[in-house]
Amino acid sequence: MTLSRPGLFRRDPAGLPAWVYGLAAFGVALIVLPPMALLARSPWDTFVDQVTSPSSIDALRLSLITATVSTVICLVVGVPMAMIFARYDGLIVRVLRSLVLLPLVLPPVVGGLALLYTFGRLGIVGEHLHAAGIDIAFSTAAVVLAQSFVALPFLVISVEGAVRVVGTRYEEVAATLGAGPSRTLWRVTLPLVMPSLLAGVVLAFARALGEFGATITFAGNAPGVTQTAPLAIYVSAIDDPQAAIPLSLILVLISLVVVVGVHSRRRRGGVGAL
Repeated sequence: MTLSRPGLFRRDPAGLPAWVYGLAAFGVALIVLPPMALLARSPWDTFVDQVTSPSSIDALRLSLITATVSTVICLVVGVPMAMIFARYDGLIVRVLRSLVLLPLVLPPVVGGLALLYTFGRLGIVGEHLHAAGIDIAFSTAAVVLAQSFVALPFLVISVEGAVRVVGTRYEEVAATLGAGPSRTLWRVTLPLVMPSLLAGVVLAFARALGEFGATITFAGNAPGVTQTAPLAIYVSAIDDPQAAIPLSLILVLISLVVVVGVHSRRRRGGVGAL
C-alpha cells in the first residue's frame, strides 16, 4: 500500500475542467497583485524612517491598543451571545442574531453614523451621558466602540458554529456527573470549541485593527487620540500616495500573519474549522 505524502500541490482525483483553473488564476491575481504592487512601489530608501516616524508610531500603537481592548470586549460579550444563539431557537433569537450579524454587511460609514446618533452628544444614549459629564464621541473610547461594533460578529459567528457542531452530549454527561452549568461551560464546552474561539479572537482583532469607516465617522481623526493606522494611511495618501505605502505594508504583514495563523489552525483540524 502506498501512502500519499503532502507536497506543494495535492490533486483531486476527480479532476476539474480547464476553464476552472483559468478563472481561479484570475481570482488569485486579483487578490495577490495589489500587495505585490505595494512592495514594488515602496520607497525602500526611506522605509524605516517613515515607519518609525512619531506619527506612524503613535498611529500604530493606538491601533494595537484599541484593537486589543476591542477584542477583549468582543470576547467577554461575544461568547455568551454565541452560546445563546447556538442553544436556543425561535423568532426572537433569530431576529436578535440577524441584528448582531448586521455589521458584517453594513457599510462601516453607516455603522459609524449609527454609533454617532447613539453615543454622540445628541444621541439617544449620549445625551444622557453628556448630561452626566461623559462624552464618548470623538475620543479614544469611540475608537474602541467603533472597532467592537464591526469586529464582534466575527467572533460570534465563529464560536456559534463550533457550539452547534459540538452539540450537547458532552454537557449532558457532565450534568449527570453532578457538574453545574458554569462548571460545565468552563470545563467542557469552552475547551471543545477552543480552536474556533481562538480563530474568532484573531479575526476580530484583525477586523478591529483595519477598521476605518466607522472610526473616522464616530471618533474623528485626531492624531494621538483617535488617529489609528488606517486613518494615518488615508491622510498620507491624500498628499503623497507613496508616503502611505510603508505603514500600509506593516498592516499587510500583520494581516498576513493573521491569515496564516487561522489557515494553519484549519489544517490542524478542530471543531468548526473555517
